[in-house]
Amino acid sequence: MASRRRARRRTGGDNSALRLIAIAAVLVGLVLVSLRLLPGSPLESTAAARWGDAPGQATRDGNPTDRSSRPTAKPSPPAPPPLPFDLSSTEVDLDIDGWYSWSVMDTRTGKITGSENMSETSTTASLIKAWIVADYLRQADEDDRTPSDGKLADATLIIRDSDNTRAEQFYTEVGRSASIKRMVSRCEMTDSSPAADRGWSRTNLSPRDTTRLGACIADGRAAGPKWTDWLLKEMRQVRGAGDFGIRKAFPAAERKQIAIKNGWVDRTREQEIHVNCLAIADDWTMGVMVRYPIGKGYEYGMDNCEKITKALLRV
Repeated sequence: MASRRRARRRTGGDNSALRLIAIAAVLVGLVLVSLRLLPGSPLESTAAARWGDAPGQATRDGNPTDRSSRPTAKPSPPAPPPLPFDLSSTEVDLDIDGWYSWSVMDTRTGKITGSENMSETSTTASLIKAWIVADYLRQADEDDRTPSDGKLADATLIIRDSDNTRAEQFYTEVGRSASIKRMVSRCEMTDSSPAADRGWSRTNLSPRDTTRLGACIADGRAAGPKWTDWLLKEMRQVRGAGDFGIRKAFPAAERKQIAIKNGWVDRTREQEIHVNCLAIADDWTMGVMVRYPIGKGYEYGMDNCEKITKALLRV
């Protein structure tokens, strides 16, 4: 009996030792698992990254999962401000005798909007002088020539005061109709053409191409990088009889920032007056052209350039 009790005690002691070993093994295992999941531990595994996406850890493929290292989506740039024109409808039904047409280019996008007949041409009269001066200045720079003070003074009179005599001299220097062909090519026009040997005043230009001429001047293709700012400054200072039309439709504070060149001529052969307006602003250009019976006088067309513009402005 005694020997059997001793045997049972020994057996019970062995079982206790086994339980202690098992408990110790479980505790060691838990510690090891904890160490594998603890950020910064030598035994750290990718499990933390997968389960908790902890900062500084790696995914299974080795790529970092730290949110601070992930590329962030850039916010969309704010929408550009709308143009001052309401172009939702191109129908401008005004009580104007004769023919009229208009076009606006958003120079930020190159989009052109206009009347249904914006591709029809009319003779430019003095409007084309902006191109003639630009062509002269760009060619001088390309030939490494600096125009004399006298030539620049002449150019100022052509732009600000629409001097015909000096415009004719510049037109001859730039090659006459060859200059107009350069304009059509350089400014990517689709409708316009020179008037053979009949002079700069009879250049054929459409309102759509007028906006392209404005963009060509504004972005430097016309006068070149050296003279573009100079030309635009002169066009903002058009004065006297030539200061009418598009920019007159804007508040006085805005007018001084709008560059213009206008043209007006009576065509006795056609018994018409042709009045044309070009305007260049920071993010748009505009062309307006009107033709009407000669007996109505110049002011009728000058007022209608402004009237058409006002009809298109946002209220």
